[in-house]
Amino acid sequence: MSLLKNYNNTIVSCYIGYIVQAIVNNFAPLLFLTFQSQYDISLDKITMLVTINFGVQLLVDLISAKVVDKIGWRAAMVTAHIFATLGIAGLAFLPELFADEFYGLMIAVMLYAVGGGLLEVCVSPIVEACPTKRKAAAMSLLHSFYCWGAVAVILISSLYFMFEGTAGWKMMAYIWAIIPALNCIYFLLVPMPKQEAEEKTGNFKSLMTNRVFWLMVLLMVCAGASEVCIAQWASSFAESGLGVSKVVGDIAGPCAFAFLMGISRLIFAKLSEKLKLEPLLLISGILCAAGYLIIAVSPNAILSLVGCGICGFAVGAMWPGTFSLSANGIKGGGTMMFAFLALAGDVGCTAGPTLVGLVTDATDGRLQTGLSFGIIFPAVLSLGLIIYMLINKRNKKAALDVPLSESRGADKEENNNDNIQS
Repeated sequence: MSLLKNYNNTIVSCYIGYIVQAIVNNFAPLLFLTFQSQYDISLDKITMLVTINFGVQLLVDLISAKVVDKIGWRAAMVTAHIFATLGIAGLAFLPELFADEFYGLMIAVMLYAVGGGLLEVCVSPIVEACPTKRKAAAMSLLHSFYCWGAVAVILISSLYFMFEGTAGWKMMAYIWAIIPALNCIYFLLVPMPKQEAEEKTGNFKSLMTNRVFWLMVLLMVCAGASEVCIAQWASSFAESGLGVSKVVGDIAGPCAFAFLMGISRLIFAKLSEKLKLEPLLLISGILCAAGYLIIAVSPNAILSLVGCGICGFAVGAMWPGTFSLSANGIKGGGTMMFAFLALAGDVGCTAGPTLVGLVTDATDGRLQTGLSFGIIFPAVLSLGLIIYMLINKRNKKAALDVPLSESRGADKEENNNDNIQS
C-alpha cells in the first residue's frame, strides 16, 4: 500500500493526534455544568476531574520515556489512541455503571488522560524524525494543530448543543471518540521513522545546580497554568457567571481563546527568528495578566469575553518561547532538560485550573473570583523574565571582560617566552 511508503501520511496522522489531544482536554470542560446538574456533582469534584486529567498526563510523561523506547513509536501511538477512544466514549456510558456517577466520569478521564500523555510524549519526535522536507514548517504547523483542534471541538459541539440541546451530549461524546478510533487504524498503516537511541547529553547534577534552569522551570509552570486556567474554566464562566447562553459563551469564550492562541503561535513561528525572545515573552506575560484582570473585575460580559481572547493571544508564545529561551540560555541541557521543562509545563496545567476551582468552591461558586487568582501566573512569569534578562545582561557584561584579561594573559605569556628565548 502507498500508505506504507509515504511519510507525509505519518505527519498527517500526527496532526490528527494533536486534534485528539485537543478533544481530550477541551470536550469535557464544555459539560462541567451539565455534569453538575445531571449527576448532582459538586464543584470540588468537578475540579478533581481537571486535576486527574493533567495529573495522569504528568505521570505518564514521567514513566513513558523508557516504555516508549522499549515498545516503539507505533505501539505507543496505537495504545494512546485506544485509551483516548475508550475514555472519550466512556464519558457517555461509564457513569451509568456506578451508583455514584462521579466514579464513572473519573475512570473515563483517567483513560483518556493516559492517551493524552502518550500523545504528548510521542507526536513531536515522530514528526522530527520523519525524512521529509520543510521540517521546520511541519513542526510549526503541528504545534498549531492543537489550537485548531480545540476550535473545532468547541464550535462543532456548541452547534450540536444549540440544535439538539445539552441533553444529547452523550451522542457527541461517541462522535468525538470516532476520531481517535480511526486515527488508531491510520497509525497501523503509515510508515514509522527509525527510532534513534536517545542522546546521552545533559549532566543531571550540573542541570540541577543551574539557577537559570530552575528559572526556566518556573516560567514553564506559569506558562502552562496561564493557558489552561482559561481553557478549562472559560465555558463554565461564560455560562454561569456572565449570563450569556451556552452556545454564545462557548464560541466567544474558549473558542475565541483557542483561535487566537493558534494565530499567535503561527505568528510566533514566522517571526521568532527575527524578534528577541525575552521582550516578546515579557510583553506576552503582561498582556496575559491584563486579560486576567479584565475577566476578574469587569462587570460587562462582553468585556470579560474579550479578556479571554486577550489571554488566548498572549499565551500562544509562552510555551514554545520558553523552550526556545531554554535552548539558547542553557547549553548542553540535552533531552533531559526538555523532559523536565515539559513536566514543569504539565505541573502548571494541573495546578492552575485546580487553584481556580478551589478558590471558586471556597467563595460559594464565584468563578470570577477563582479566575482572578489566575493572574498570579502571568505576573510571576513576567517577573521571572525580568530576572532572566538581568542575569543575561550581567553575564554578557562579564563575558565582555573575559577576552581583555585573556588577551593580557596571552601578552604576558608571549613576553615571557621572548625573554626566555633571548
